[in-house]
Amino acid sequence: MNAAAQSAPRAASAVSGENLVRVYVWEWPVRIAHWVIVISLCVLSLTGYYLYDPYIIARGSEVFMMGTIRFIHEVTGFVFIGAFLLRLYWFFKGNRWARWQQYLLLDSERWRGAHNMVRYYMFLRREPESRVGHNPLAGATYSTIYAFIFIEVLTGLALFNHVRHSAVLGFFIGWLPSLIGIQYLREIHFFVMFILWAFFYHHIYSAWLMSIEERSGLIGSIFSGYKNLPADFVAADPASRYEKHVPAVGPGWAHVRRHGKPRA
Repeated sequence: MNAAAQSAPRAASAVSGENLVRVYVWEWPVRIAHWVIVISLCVLSLTGYYLYDPYIIARGSEVFMMGTIRFIHEVTGFVFIGAFLLRLYWFFKGNRWARWQQYLLLDSERWRGAHNMVRYYMFLRREPESRVGHNPLAGATYSTIYAFIFIEVLTGLALFNHVRHSAVLGFFIGWLPSLIGIQYLREIHFFVMFILWAFFYHHIYSAWLMSIEERSGLIGSIFSGYKNLPADFVAADPASRYEKHVPAVGPGWAHVRRHGKPRA
């Protein structure tokens, strides 16, 4: 992809009447998994920190605060695992922007794109490395975060089975406590939470920044699934599924919409 095409989303804002393609980028499983993971992470963090260091003192002989918090944490944990598994499945089932190839630096083009984004964040490059889906650096970052989520799931299941003693769960996860002591697993599980929250804060910042830079409806796309992009930019994207002369609008397709005035 050439430099002109990469900067097309931002340049489009100054062009009156340019054809914009409304592209269905994020399919519903991606959006559902995203928001369930976000909400679950908030609940798991609040309850998990309480389990680590109780910050509410419950009074009364019939109050079992620790048990209630632990139950909420465990149920939410399984919801979190379900959303994670859905996203892993969609790495192989989803459209081109959701597939696993977009989350790894597999070729020189993606390495170059990630390098350009690093230079952009270091104020050594004026324009970001835009893509219809995730830019290469964002994709690689997500892969790292999914690896940390996998560690969080493994350690969480090991801690759960340390109390539950399930034969089935022990068959799949019983090897971990014998390899790493249960107290170390608890510390790893607790520490990874802070890594995920560090990413959470940066993710909000970078999503807002890219939404301003690209002016493609990036923030809204995680709700609707759609981005509005110049047709030539979509056609030049390495992972684009854009099909020309498609009259209908729907999942996996795109349509052209004429804007009669410049975007602010």
